Amino acid sequence: MDLVFLIKAFQLILSLSILVILHEFGHYIPAKLFGCRVEKFYLFIDWPFTLFKKKIGETEFGIGTLPLGGYVKISGIVDESFDTEHTSEEPKEWEFRSKPAWQRLIILLGGVTVNFILGFLLYMMIMFVWGKTVVTQDNLNSGFKVSEVMQEVGFNDGDKIISVDGKELVDQFEINKMLFTRNLSEVQVLSENGQRRIINIPEDIGTRMMESGQMLSFMPIPDLVIDSVLPNMPGSFAGLQKGDIISRVNGSKIYGDDDFENSKSVNADYMELEILRNGSLFDVTIPFDSSEKLVGMNIMSQMIKPTKLDYGFFESLVVGFDYGYWTLYDYVAQFKYVFTKAGASQLGGFGTIGKIFPATWDWQRFWETTALLSIILAFMNLLPIPALDGGHVMFVLYEMVSGRKPSDKFMEYATGIGFFLLIALFLYANGMDVVRAVS
Repeated sequence: MDLVFLIKAFQLILSLSILVILHEFGHYIPAKLFGCRVEKFYLFIDWPFTLFKKKIGETEFGIGTLPLGGYVKISGIVDESFDTEHTSEEPKEWEFRSKPAWQRLIILLGGVTVNFILGFLLYMMIMFVWGKTVVTQDNLNSGFKVSEVMQEVGFNDGDKIISVDGKELVDQFEINKMLFTRNLSEVQVLSENGQRRIINIPEDIGTRMMESGQMLSFMPIPDLVIDSVLPNMPGSFAGLQKGDIISRVNGSKIYGDDDFENSKSVNADYMELEILRNGSLFDVTIPFDSSEKLVGMNIMSQMIKPTKLDYGFFESLVVGFDYGYWTLYDYVAQFKYVFTKAGASQLGGFGTIGKIFPATWDWQRFWETTALLSIILAFMNLLPIPALDGGHVMFVLYEMVSGRKPSDKFMEYATGIGFFLLIALFLYANGMDVVRAVS
């Protein structure tokens, strides 16, 4: 079996195990504090059999064989276990259904609360330990290569982002997700000729990005770097050095080897280069000494080098919280696209999630992905779908507002419908993984 697959699979299982265990403890702890009996606490589903189990007190702790999350079984609750034997009897004092609505609400919200807190704490830890890597204007010597959709809006190749809705954009690469999720009005850019322009953003830009498949509409243009200079050739006589970045040729921006070769035809006897060296720009004129127009150097495309930002302890708390907030905001904002044809086709299951993890073991990437999944898990569990925490919360809130508690029979039917909806979504999402793998 492929080593990369095993590394990704192990990271996925480890990450989900951490998230599920802490999520279920979020239910378990308040349930015990309020006097509920917890019958089972399982990582993974104990079907068709159990890998491990041990009873501690009144609770059976175990590990199941079906890696679809986990669960705690609290006495007296109608959930996806469909255990309805208790509904024919009077509520016992240790049962969930006998507790006041506010206590049941806290128990139900415990799991998502833990996942939200965990996600934010992990981002704070990441900022403190590893800092944050950003792409600044200074890193983008050649600006962005922009997609066709963005060219239609008014962006051009070579543009750099100055501000978004009047606020300076430090991390240039964030423009991709900001355009997709944050309802921007205008973006100020710096053109390759040094001019500033205001781009008005249409309201449907996110939909256009989704439907066109151009989610990464701004890609940094690699630097064209001189890898070596041959002695006794025009390039060496002109003073070119290894590591010089070629910014322009004969006054025009170039984006690759082909552009460089094509630019030789502009002038018959010489070539004008704009060189970036140690942060300074200067011009170099290279006369050709033959009809072949040899310069005497080798050039290569070099990906940009981002900037690493380090934070102190207290600063990392603020930066980490801000990062967690916008991660949650962006995920919630893009959730609306799930209900479009293009969005539905992008859904994925365990295969899609597994691809997020790096191909080699990297603790920073592992914890970044775990933080993201923790926030996603919390949000998804809050959706008002019966069989999810959010569905149970919806019914408890209805009871608190109306003063009427839904009947056990109604809860059985609602939970059944919600459960089969989730199974259908699970099969569709993982089926899309199979389709993409085959095609």
